[in-house]
Amino acid sequence: MWHGNRLAASGAAGDVVQARDVHGGVHFHRPGPGAEAPFAVRPSQLPGDVRGFVNRHTELADLTGALTGDPEEPLAAAVMVITGTAGVGKTSLALHWAHSVRQQFPDGQLYVNLRGYDPGTPAVPDQVLDRFLRDLGVPATAIPVYLEDRASLYRSLLADHRMLVILDNAATAEQVRPLLPGTPNSLALVTSRSRLSGLIARHGALRVGVDILPEDDAVALLGNVTARYRADDQRHELVELARLCARLPLALRIAAERAASRPMMRLDELIADLRDESGLWDALTAEGDDDTDAVRTVFAWSYRALPEPAAQLFRLLGLHPGNDFGLPAAAALAGIDTKPVRQQLDVLIGAHLLEQPAPGRYQFHDLLRAYALDQVRLLETPHAQTEALRRVIGWYLHTADGAQSRIAPFDRYHLTEPVPAEVHPLTFDSYATALHWYQTEATNLVGATRAAAEAGQHTLAWQLAAVLRAIYIHQNAFDDWLTTSRIGVDSAARAGDRAGQAEAWESLGKAYFQSRRLDEAETSHRAALDIRREIGDRFGEAKSINALGLIGLRLRRLADARSFFDQSRAIFHDLGERRWMALMQSNLAETLCELQQPQAAAEILDEALTVFRELGDHFGIGNALFLLSWAQRDLGDIAGARVAVDQALTVAEDDENQVWQAHWLVELGKVQRAADQPADALVSYQRAATIQRRLGDRSREAFAIEGAGQAYEQMGRVAEATDFYRVAADTYRELDDRWSLARCLHHLARALDRHGSREQARSSWEQALPLLADFDDPEASALRERITRALSN
Repeated sequence: MWHGNRLAASGAAGDVVQARDVHGGVHFHRPGPGAEAPFAVRPSQLPGDVRGFVNRHTELADLTGALTGDPEEPLAAAVMVITGTAGVGKTSLALHWAHSVRQQFPDGQLYVNLRGYDPGTPAVPDQVLDRFLRDLGVPATAIPVYLEDRASLYRSLLADHRMLVILDNAATAEQVRPLLPGTPNSLALVTSRSRLSGLIARHGALRVGVDILPEDDAVALLGNVTARYRADDQRHELVELARLCARLPLALRIAAERAASRPMMRLDELIADLRDESGLWDALTAEGDDDTDAVRTVFAWSYRALPEPAAQLFRLLGLHPGNDFGLPAAAALAGIDTKPVRQQLDVLIGAHLLEQPAPGRYQFHDLLRAYALDQVRLLETPHAQTEALRRVIGWYLHTADGAQSRIAPFDRYHLTEPVPAEVHPLTFDSYATALHWYQTEATNLVGATRAAAEAGQHTLAWQLAAVLRAIYIHQNAFDDWLTTSRIGVDSAARAGDRAGQAEAWESLGKAYFQSRRLDEAETSHRAALDIRREIGDRFGEAKSINALGLIGLRLRRLADARSFFDQSRAIFHDLGERRWMALMQSNLAETLCELQQPQAAAEILDEALTVFRELGDHFGIGNALFLLSWAQRDLGDIAGARVAVDQALTVAEDDENQVWQAHWLVELGKVQRAADQPADALVSYQRAATIQRRLGDRSREAFAIEGAGQAYEQMGRVAEATDFYRVAADTYRELDDRWSLARCLHHLARALDRHGSREQARSSWEQALPLLADFDDPEASALRERITRALSN
């Protein structure tokens, strides 16, 4: 059975392409080390420019001064830091300037809100890099596990490009450093309330300080917003209003919007109202930052003027577990229909208490979110807060359930938790719509899982983690998968739900398995197995035993794998689970092929195929046909093998699944070599390697490259064969795949020996022999004997 993509490290071999030579054959070539390849996608992530932006001429000039206009030395500084107090307009300045110079960064713009001062969880560098790498076209499976490796790959991708990277709302230099480009071609623009002196000292960053607006500019900002609605306001009144707002742009925009919305009310009355609010705020708060107090005074002044439904929605939105949200999630929080919620959201946007960064999406300024949280804790009972959070997390849970039913219908976890009252989860009519929803809400889904656990709603937490597993397993979203699974394990234990604990351990085990952390995967699956045996969950027990079998197969502990698959199949037989029995037969057949028992494998694959066809399980059909081709090829039935692998590839093409296609193309190449068609095999290997390179599966890319070496050797082109064997061997070595490395080194040594390079051949055989010490299956024993004999000769 196919076990999911293997995680790739950074620094993979270059793209493999195909060409015809004068002899009519096919060969691969890769770009030289200096070749520059375009991004798979050109990111353009800048949020919209700021409406009514005023002045800041000095700061804009300072920023523009970093652009030299010299193509050889495009930037005077590769990092710029915009610093200033909360609400002073750092983000507005950064975005306004970025829009004005975006054409000077032809390879695109990346943007992230690091949420350094948000009441929720700030963004961490490894998660941001995961998103940036995907945005740059790196496949999920090609994204390294560790932060240092991700940062290295990110810097390599940006090295020969001109990219603008906006790192908004950073709290510390440590949050920023891994996200900085490594060359002066690209520019990182950072905004922060902190001075980030470490970036200036270590990275030569240019700092641009942003102070409160001068009086004339503050008055101009107020006038820009109010002029169309209020013709008679006096300058001295605008000056006083600006003073009460501490001349901070965030407060000025909110105050101006309130004044504009009341054109018949005299401005001095509004000022008196705000002055009273200021006095009340001074009485209720301890001495603190004057600017921050002024901003919060304006918040309170504007908030108290809201109609109660909008005010209640504003404070409830402070409970949302993520930075941005859509209309349905807001309706779930409020516990009412979307139509009145949409109207209330429009009121909040009009009052500048909420932002709309994209159609259908809403977010807070971090100061406003903190204020909303203050209000919800002050004015809503603990029970009301708990119920609101339960509703929105329940909405995420059941909408994710609807998404998983489209994304992974055969892998889904079936919920037992009921839909909360007054909650209307989304449903999806296609795989594409479900996947788009998941991609939009991915960060919020992690936030919802964490928020549920922190609020003591542990059943919601572990079930959300369980539901997300079926989505993550097909997206290789390892960071989110591991995070939610760990939360799920803890929450299920706190809820005292043993079945939930087993589900959470299984999810964690699958995340570890798919990210090649096999020791941790085995520990997790054994924990799930122990619980399932304890509570008498036979179906779960069989799944856990199968998972251990897959680990044995991956580690080439073939006797263990066979035993596990036999045990699991027997349980599924007793339970009448036909699909799972067929899956076990496929897994067992793969083990038998590895054990060089192709006849037994072919017999059980015929049974499995019948079941998969009856159920309409496309992957089951295609995978069983791929394995049947392997078995028939080993039996010498090359024509039958060709029919089987062609049928498997038809399944992959019909489902437009390149993961399956690339894996099964390697089998086609083996069949073509067995039929003495090495040139055709080379084309199949090239197609497989190209797709695997795009998918980021370095292990399977190496299989295809090694196969190309065998095809070249069969064609008598030994020098080219050795080149490809070396590339594949380097990859296996980096991935610590000892079996594949030993096999490839044997192929390399054999080719070198035929080419007359006897000492190099001996060196390769000497490297291969100790790698086989841990393997005792027939194929490994035969390979060990061949290498020993070659060395003795």
